[in-house]
Amino acid sequence: MIVQAVVVPQPPLLVPALSPGANAELEALRAACRAAVGRLAAVTPEWVAVGAGDHERVIEPDTSGSFRGYGADVPVSLSAAPASPAELPLPALVAGWLREQAGADSVRVHLVDGDPAECERLGKLLANGDRTGLLVLGDGSNRHGPKSPGSEDERAPAFDEAVARALATADTAALRALDPGLAAELGAGGRAPWQVLAGAGDDWRAELLYSAAPFGVGYHVAVWERG
Repeated sequence: MIVQAVVVPQPPLLVPALSPGANAELEALRAACRAAVGRLAAVTPEWVAVGAGDHERVIEPDTSGSFRGYGADVPVSLSAAPASPAELPLPALVAGWLREQAGADSVRVHLVDGDPAECERLGKLLANGDRTGLLVLGDGSNRHGPKSPGSEDERAPAFDEAVARALATADTAALRALDPGLAAELGAGGRAPWQVLAGAGDDWRAELLYSAAPFGVGYHVAVWERG
């Protein structure tokens, strides 16, 4: 069963070596992520992560990789045990880096391709599996403001405000109701992982640690504990 769930974004700038220098907004985001995964590791050292991918697949914990494709050769591993090197997608790299920051033992990464029914199915499967912590990786809309990566869209603030409310109140129905088409138009890659979380049951207490769009992208950090 999933004993606790943590929602975090996955920008490479979470890694200090990839975005050096003082930045108060960035440090606030990093601090929220560190706090969230620290709480997850305190409950269980064995994690399952969920992120968005082009197709469904599972990356086992005996795997390591590097952020070299994002500007610095920062190695990460999905396990504290020896691991085999591989080319890892961004969700797996961030999951491995956060695992190391929190001192957890391992993280198995599930990539989902976005189909809501499959997200629901995976959430139920994980909820009925072994005792584990769930790390949910994904960003909100990348279309906040005129300097945003995806160009400004006036619908982006309302979309991410709705996501923040759902994460703050453990409103699984609201997460299930997120429209895949709208999320895609707004560049919100977290929609599918959030819907996996929604499929993992409804008995949660929630705390929203962070919600903002400091660089034109919506980032949310939340901790869900079993009620």
